[in-house]
Amino acid sequence: MKNHRADKLFRNAELWLQEAEILRGILLECNLTEEIKWRQPCYTHDGKNICILQRMKGFPALLFFKGALLKDPHDLLQKQGPNSRIGYRICFTSADEIKQVANLVKDYADEAIEIENAGLKIEMEKSLEYPPELTCILEMDPDFETAFKKLTPGRQRGYILHFSSAKQSKTRTKRID
Repeated sequence: MKNHRADKLFRNAELWLQEAEILRGILLECNLTEEIKWRQPCYTHDGKNICILQRMKGFPALLFFKGALLKDPHDLLQKQGPNSRIGYRICFTSADEIKQVANLVKDYADEAIEIENAGLKIEMEKSLEYPPELTCILEMDPDFETAFKKLTPGRQRGYILHFSSAKQSKTRTKRID
């Protein structure tokens, strides 16, 4: 179902307008509901997020929220980044490319709907190893520990990965500070 608030978003788009309009048409044919979330056109089924249009500087993409569960027989899905675990996207280079794979996009959308209907979830690793510098600071500063624990698990994970990626203890400590 088309969302008329999204019309304005599409009209005012500066990047990849033609490609986004084609993807919009394809997704609306899949009986998805168009909503605006995170200032982007998002497509849902029975209130569950299925996919979202992304207009990056270098390419347009269609991100499937539970892309890691999709079968991907055509090897179209890509991780967003090295630490991505759930959302996978199909990146495009042109309107012609989107038209060529339109039926495949519908197949992926249909499978994503089936995954939501089945209530499938992605098993997440429960914890990451805290770098010793972070453990030390958390023990010394209860306010900092309280603030850190209030962050969402994904945000905590992001910080832990950022802190841990430094090779030297001095750099890890600077990042934490």
